[in-house]
Amino acid sequence: MDELNNRQPLFSVEDPTAADPRIPAPGKDGVRPTTPAYDAATGLLKTLPNYIWWMIFLFAFSYMGANLPIWRFAQPVNYIGFWITSITILLSALGMVVAPLLDTKDAAGNLIGAFALSPLKDLGFGIKEGVAWQPLWPMLFVTIACGAISGWHALVGSIGTARQIEYDTDALPVGAGAMLFGEFPLALLSLTAVSIAGAGGGGGRFAAGVGKLVYAGTFGLIPETFGTALGFATFVIIVLTVTQLVFRVMRVTLAEWVGDAIPPMRNMHVSSFISMGFTAALVLTGTWVYLWQMFGASNQLMAALSLLVVSVWLKSEKRNPMYALVPMIFMYVTTLAATAVTARNLYVTIAANPKMSALPVGGAWAMIAVSVLLFVAAIIIGWDGYKAYLRHGTTTPKAPAVHAGTVPPPAHA
Repeated sequence: MDELNNRQPLFSVEDPTAADPRIPAPGKDGVRPTTPAYDAATGLLKTLPNYIWWMIFLFAFSYMGANLPIWRFAQPVNYIGFWITSITILLSALGMVVAPLLDTKDAAGNLIGAFALSPLKDLGFGIKEGVAWQPLWPMLFVTIACGAISGWHALVGSIGTARQIEYDTDALPVGAGAMLFGEFPLALLSLTAVSIAGAGGGGGRFAAGVGKLVYAGTFGLIPETFGTALGFATFVIIVLTVTQLVFRVMRVTLAEWVGDAIPPMRNMHVSSFISMGFTAALVLTGTWVYLWQMFGASNQLMAALSLLVVSVWLKSEKRNPMYALVPMIFMYVTTLAATAVTARNLYVTIAANPKMSALPVGGAWAMIAVSVLLFVAAIIIGWDGYKAYLRHGTTTPKAPAVHAGTVPPPAHA
């Protein structure tokens, strides 16, 4: 594909956050190497034809997932992905247990059970001028956005999952089971895989760690290279399944948001193409990396607000709301703090950095504005939820109506 223009970039963009997967990991000397898509001398990312091709492919895939009936496309894709992901999680989990006990070594002769990352030296609460601040709290709790709790799953549960269960009573084992046996083990696997893989990019580092764990979990029957390929396949499947559902949510949200004011937006094809157009603009300009900075905190904030709704409902039903109320308070405070920290980091490292060009500065300021909007909206919703909670707590049941011709029951002494 890149030979169409002799491997010359169509255009270049800048990513000061180093979050773009096209940016290679630093070598042993701490310097990032130059690749066909990355110029180490200038720090620019080259947009090649194959990048555009795979973006169009992903849009076509997501278009079918967003518009076809769930049972015809999204559900079969998720079903196939379930087996590949489950096998990867199970084999890796076995490797987590076996490798330290048997002192299993990888292809390079290194112990798989040993962590390649440096040990924790501080909790990160110290603030340095002009440097991103990463305190253990609250940033640890928004690092993996769909681990033990997820606002994304709260949204998908009302759009996708609710349409696939046969009975209402299936919602508990399906919803709780997905988090307990799917997202939670996947979060632990991700942390373990990147910890034992050492330096590297996000997806590549995850796959390398999975390769080592699968090799240990199968007692060497599956070579490390095959395990790494399985890790990459799992990563790609997760991205594909999530992306198609993201566009489905975008389509529905756009139609409900502006459908009354702009009737053509009610058409699922129009709203899908508009959603993909906005996404393409974010991807091609490189500004998606700034939006990505907000994903963890905003996703977990939605989870906290979802728990707030559940807590108010439980209170209105005269049931004990504490099992939802306590984690809601913790996640609410944590995600508000993480939103503020992320906005501060974007300001000091990009927006206020005189060395940055106009595009990164504009992207950073846009996300800072989003942070402020999320923070204020969360405070307003939290206050409304608090008042609703108190209102249901003080409401007394109404006395039964006495109809004409009946004698009211005698009062007890």
